[in-house]
Amino acid sequence: MKEIAEFHPITVHFPIVLLITYVVFENLGVWLKKESLSETALYFLIAGILSTIFALLTGNQAAEVAIQLAEKGANIPQELIEEHETFATITMWFYLALGIARIYFVIKKKLTDKLKIIIAILGIIGILFIYETGEHGGKLVYKFGVGTELIEK
Repeated sequence: MKEIAEFHPITVHFPIVLLITYVVFENLGVWLKKESLSETALYFLIAGILSTIFALLTGNQAAEVAIQLAEKGANIPQELIEEHETFATITMWFYLALGIARIYFVIKKKLTDKLKIIIAILGIIGILFIYETGEHGGKLVYKFGVGTELIEK
């Protein structure tokens, strides 16, 4: 499954951009009281969640490749891989729950201004999970060479 793992460095950028863009639009919609921005935010959130799922699938394969390389003697700390995977999973579940809640309130026509503010703040908090996921993934690549040709030689 190394072929799927090779897509991980490409796929991870989609959820980062889409989810952060979601947070920007969600907050702009709340603070500027523009429903069109809030509606656009929802589309970014859905796209971000879907791209996060794909990034996780390719990441699981990349983790297997990295673990195999570590077993062959490469200096790759498995706890760092696990931490990266944990933060990625938390990020996906966090935004998925946020998305389900947001859609529920929209469908039930109960998305009040107070709930919009809470959702916008939660979106900002979620950026911390994105950051931690990226920081751990960055260490794997830039400190330990995971996913580069240097480590595979």
